Amino acid sequence: MSATGVPTGRRVRAVVTGIGVVAPTGIGARRHWDAVLAGTSGLGRITRFDPSGYPVQVAGEVPGFEARDHIPGRLIPQTDRFTHLALAAAQEALDDARVDPGALPEYELGVVTASSSGGTEFGQHEMENLYRKGPSWVGAYQSIAWFYAATTGQVSIRHGMRGPCGVLCSEQAGGLDALGQARRLLSTGSQLVLAGGTDAPLCPYGLVAQLTAGGLSTISDPGAAYRPFDSAASGYVPGEGGAFLTVESADRRSAGHYGALLGYAAGFDPAPWAGRPPVLASVIRRALADAELEPGAVGVVFADAFGLPERDRDEARAITEVFGPGGVPVTAPKTLTGRLYAGGAALDAATALLALGSGVVPHTAGGLRPTADCGLDLVLDHPRRIRPRTALVLARGHGGFTSALVLGAGDRTIRSEQEPDERRGGHGSDR
Repeated sequence: MSATGVPTGRRVRAVVTGIGVVAPTGIGARRHWDAVLAGTSGLGRITRFDPSGYPVQVAGEVPGFEARDHIPGRLIPQTDRFTHLALAAAQEALDDARVDPGALPEYELGVVTASSSGGTEFGQHEMENLYRKGPSWVGAYQSIAWFYAATTGQVSIRHGMRGPCGVLCSEQAGGLDALGQARRLLSTGSQLVLAGGTDAPLCPYGLVAQLTAGGLSTISDPGAAYRPFDSAASGYVPGEGGAFLTVESADRRSAGHYGALLGYAAGFDPAPWAGRPPVLASVIRRALADAELEPGAVGVVFADAFGLPERDRDEARAITEVFGPGGVPVTAPKTLTGRLYAGGAALDAATALLALGSGVVPHTAGGLRPTADCGLDLVLDHPRRIRPRTALVLARGHGGFTSALVLGAGDRTIRSEQEPDERRGGHGSDR
């Protein structure tokens, strides 16, 4: 038995067989991919409440999402929006994989989600009832709807998945941590794991809770508010939504898949340890070692792209330390969605898998002008067709959580009319 709990020699090849997306770029993986390739932004002035009295005006909201269209009506008043979004994404991920959980052994099906601040909107409404009307107006579901693990429980209950289930609270890094845990569970006897994350921080309480961290952009122009690696970078834009992935063993799966989870690693940068080098470069190297790959095998890096100059410089240094200056194409499609907290890294992983299948590196939209010392080969202006075969996804969560996931291409993708013409996208060696 290894230190990770995986029996020696038992590690299985974990593949992604279904993708479910609920994001500011659209509901459904195809709509999201179309928007990414077209550079269609989902950022705009907040509409879920009046943001006039708040320093942050811009966010990424899921367009046209109505909970009643995706989940049973009885669940809506019992759960928060972050769970509504998750139930919709999880259903799509199962449908996309053509999986009927009821036809599989229930104790061999798992659910692993990422969570950040939990059900803030539900909690806010219940606190309003408490302070305005009294304790008798607080509903029984306040005890569970806000909870970090509420989504895991609801997805598990809805689909009869009674195997290993859990939640990882590492904010933006959580989506990668959930996928790393999904791979581990397949090596310990699970047949299938739904893994991913969603978040719904766009309510007054949720927004105020994020303001104290000091990373949010206060620029009111959606086109200028979130510019990672740019000389005018001033913070990030918050967003809601995320993605779920159906993860199965390649040995069990006979149909096609989007790609494989090849390597994973995590680390931590606690603030009191100032003066020590950031952990990201080490995490990247360990993820590559776990995948048994050299840096030259990586075809594209999906950056964390925090949006603050110091954090962007730290990430750029880590990438160039491992790959060399301009040594690998780097992209950050999250400029179209904002940072989705618990949902962000899972959405990046889904986007990376779609990119590998299509042979396209999506661009970082927004007309960025990288700083002179950036040192990265940022994919700008339009997608680049270089047919990458592996992708590295990076994520850093509030407080120091740091994760990296290496993905390998599969034999399935979602085609889009927005994919670049062979003559426009440029050429490069396959990686």
